[in-house]
Amino acid sequence: MVRYFIKRLGMMIVALFLIMLLTFTIMHAVPGGPFTNDRKVSPEVEAALNAKYNLDKPLPEQFLGYLKGILHGDLGPSFKYIGKEVSDFIKDGFPVSAKLGVVTLIFVLLAAMPMGILAAVKNGRWQDMMMMGVATIGVTIPSFVIASILIYIFSFQLNILPTYGLDSWKGYILPVIALGGYSVSYIARLMRSSLLEVMGQDYIRTARAKGLTETKVIVKHGLRNALIPIITVLGPTVAGLLTGSFVTEKIFAIPGLGSYFVTSVTHRDYMTIMGVTIFYATFLMVMTLAVDMFYCLIDPRIKYE
Repeated sequence: MVRYFIKRLGMMIVALFLIMLLTFTIMHAVPGGPFTNDRKVSPEVEAALNAKYNLDKPLPEQFLGYLKGILHGDLGPSFKYIGKEVSDFIKDGFPVSAKLGVVTLIFVLLAAMPMGILAAVKNGRWQDMMMMGVATIGVTIPSFVIASILIYIFSFQLNILPTYGLDSWKGYILPVIALGGYSVSYIARLMRSSLLEVMGQDYIRTARAKGLTETKVIVKHGLRNALIPIITVLGPTVAGLLTGSFVTEKIFAIPGLGSYFVTSVTHRDYMTIMGVTIFYATFLMVMTLAVDMFYCLIDPRIKYE
């Protein structure tokens, strides 16, 4: 287990380096810079700003300087907001995104698991077709379309829910549905297919032959093995929900990490883009590693040599 953990940690470090290199290269390949969009900045001032932030140096030297800062825990300053550090945006935005993500995750699990189980138990019946029909709609429609429809119906037409912010519990309803709609649909479909596959195994037939009730067969013998694919998906899903959705947070004017990232891309704030990307990638890798470690608890047959 320890050797496996060390090996995965080394792979994470290499992956983070490649992500930083790729993001850095793509950002600087785009014409212009963080100060070219501001019409009030003269060429002389722009040159001075580039010199201040070392943007006038060769790209390899800039990248090495950024790596040195990362090793010291410094994500660098924001080019758009003077006096602001990238770490400040993460400290301010991540708690908001994480709070919304936790509520969304609870909604996803409470909605998706019963949907998938009911569809599998009632396979081929009207309950199965209804659940999978709803899940298919949720998978195919983008989140920003769902958000727009929800705002139009519940905010503009019915005027019962707010269109922005998280000032009250009502403010969470529309963002949670828009943010978790895809995850609910995908996990429900995966739960159904996984449980159907497990329920066709020989040990399930043996359990039924022993006289166990169908509820005990499903809960005690079926669900435990059917949860392994669900746990695999939950790692990236949790990471995505907790770090915020770029589109959903922008639509509902939620000051989360995703909203800061969209703003930084619009203004070509290189440091903020790099910092948020690294933070998201690290969080995703940690959650994926946690899921791999959790396999052993779900299925004792899985061992990491």
